[in-house]
Amino acid sequence: MINLFHPYVPEEAISEVVATLRTKFIAQGYKVDKFEHEFSKRFRQNYCVSVNSGTSALEMAYDLIGLKEGDEVITTPLTCTATNIPLLHRKVKIVWADILSDTLCIDPEDVLKKITTKTAAVVQVHLGGVQADVGWLPAIPVVSDACQALGIFNSSYTACSFQAIKHITTGDGGMLVVRNEDEYKKAKLMRWFGIDRERQIPATWESYRTRMMSFDIEVLGGKKHMNDIDAVMGLAGLAHYDSIMAHRNKLAKIYKEMLFETNVQVVDGTNNTWWLFTVLVEKRDDFARMLYDWGVETNIVQRRNDVYTIFGGKKADLPVLNSIEDKYISLPIGMHVKEDDVAHICKKIRKGW
Repeated sequence: MINLFHPYVPEEAISEVVATLRTKFIAQGYKVDKFEHEFSKRFRQNYCVSVNSGTSALEMAYDLIGLKEGDEVITTPLTCTATNIPLLHRKVKIVWADILSDTLCIDPEDVLKKITTKTAAVVQVHLGGVQADVGWLPAIPVVSDACQALGIFNSSYTACSFQAIKHITTGDGGMLVVRNEDEYKKAKLMRWFGIDRERQIPATWESYRTRMMSFDIEVLGGKKHMNDIDAVMGLAGLAHYDSIMAHRNKLAKIYKEMLFETNVQVVDGTNNTWWLFTVLVEKRDDFARMLYDWGVETNIVQRRNDVYTIFGGKKADLPVLNSIEDKYISLPIGMHVKEDDVAHICKKIRKGW
């Protein structure tokens, strides 16, 4: 079976984890700082705060904005529920926007139509690695869920994920990228109960030194920090990022060339990190069954959120999403997939289903 997903864990990540387990710091320590530094340098982003999941990164972005009951947030229903469930916890009114038929990402024009005086934020999702681009909105913060698109930063808040099957993995983990120093400092407090750890580190965590036995907490925080075990996996994965992207781009190129002039439409955009290789097909169930019989795993990966009971349980009036929801499906792509695998898949598709 050619699986849709498989974690990619470099060998050095395993040895680094073992070495870390033998040290004093296995929770948040110096390796977390190093991972944040290397991530910031690699992607040229100044304010990066590591957390324990991409969902935590989104939650912190929503809290930095200050979302509260009565606010409206425009978002897409075609995404992982992790994008929108935190909005329910904050009791905001979710306003669904339609998608673009070529990228499956949120439609900027539909967003503009749905902005009101109560709109507190817009959430765009780089679905499957395809860049969404709501653009600049005066006085309305835009949050990017880039949990499927490591390397795309085009809004004030970007949430990244290092969950098991993402571009690089830390087992689970995430990164929040913000645009200014004040929010960066506040986010670092929010991820660990509002405690200023940087005041403690110079004193080597010893209370009898210059820091005081007790201290004030001024920011309401939680337990969202990354640990050193995750961080060393992230450092190893980050060192492989360029080769990971080169391999995914190579596989995507083969797919596109071999599926050219077929009745399969490739979902793509101006920028794509190819976490998924998604296509639109007629008779999707027949298509999936045919590939499964030939040893190829497929899936829709994301189901529209609006049909879940917690979000209201009915389809929103979104013409584009409604027209394609029975057509999209994703094919295997990743470090576990070989060029010959892609050729095998495409040859089977070209024979019909």
